[in-house]
Amino acid sequence: MDKTTINIGTLKGRVLLFGGVYSNLQALEALMQVADELQIPPTHCLCTGDIVGYCAQPEETVQAFIHWGAKSIIGNVEEQLRSGALDCGCDFRAGSRCDGFSKQWYPYAQAQLSEASIKWMKGLPDFICFEYADKQVTLVHGSYDYISEFVFASSDWAVKQASFESSGSEVIVAGHCGLPFAQKKEDLLWLNPGVIGMPANEGLTSVWYALLDEINGSLSYQLHRLSYDHITANRLMQEGGLPSAYATTLLTGLWDNMEILPEVERTRRGKQYVME
Repeated sequence: MDKTTINIGTLKGRVLLFGGVYSNLQALEALMQVADELQIPPTHCLCTGDIVGYCAQPEETVQAFIHWGAKSIIGNVEEQLRSGALDCGCDFRAGSRCDGFSKQWYPYAQAQLSEASIKWMKGLPDFICFEYADKQVTLVHGSYDYISEFVFASSDWAVKQASFESSGSEVIVAGHCGLPFAQKKEDLLWLNPGVIGMPANEGLTSVWYALLDEINGSLSYQLHRLSYDHITANRLMQEGGLPSAYATTLLTGLWDNMEILPEVERTRRGKQYVME
C-alpha cells in the first residue's frame, strides 16, 4: 500500500499529542476529559497510532476515538489488523516474551473488532503534517521510513535525522517506543509524547501525553502525566484472559521485560522522568 500523508494546514492554539492507546478505554476517557477541561477541540488532538493493543477493550476504544473526532495516523497494529495479518507487526524478536504475549492479545483484539472499525482503520494515513508556530510538523509512528522502528532518546541522532530529511520537517512527533522524551538539535525537535495505554517503566501508574503551545510566536512543548482508572483497566484485562504480566504492569508501573530497550533506557527502570 502506498504511503499517504494528510496535511491539516496551519494549527493555532494548544495541540494535544499522544500515542499508544493500546485498547485502554479508561486512559482514553481520562485524556478526553483533559482535552475538554483545557478546551482543546478534537481537531487539535493528534495520535501517533496503535489505538489498539494490549488491553481489554479494543472495539470500545476505537469507537470512542471515532466518536470523539480526534485524528490519528496508523500504527503498526492497525496496519496489520486492516490487512488481516496474523501478527501485530511490532518487530519483537521471534521467541521473545513480547512475541509470545502478542500471540495472546493480538488475536483477542482481532476477534473483538467490528467490520466498521476495520474499515475506519483502512482510511488512516501514514503521516499527518501541519504548520505550527512557523514550523513544519510531521507525525510518524516509529520513524518516517519504517513504521515499526524503535527510536529512543538514546538512539543515535543520525537515525532521527533521516526522518527530518525524508519528511522535510523541523518537528517530528513520534510514537511506538512507549517512552516519552524530547530532543533538540539546532532548529530540529524530536518529540515523543509517550503512550497513554501503558505506564513508562517508572514504577508509577500514570501515563504520558504532550501539549504544543505557541508562546511569543515560538513553538513550546510540555510533557504531562495522566492519571486514569488503572484498577478497572487491570481487572478487565484479567477477566479477558489477556497476558497477566501486562495487566500487572498497569498496577506496578514497571514493564515485565525490557527486551526492546537499549542499555541506557534499561538503566532507567523504576526511575521517574523529570520533564523540563
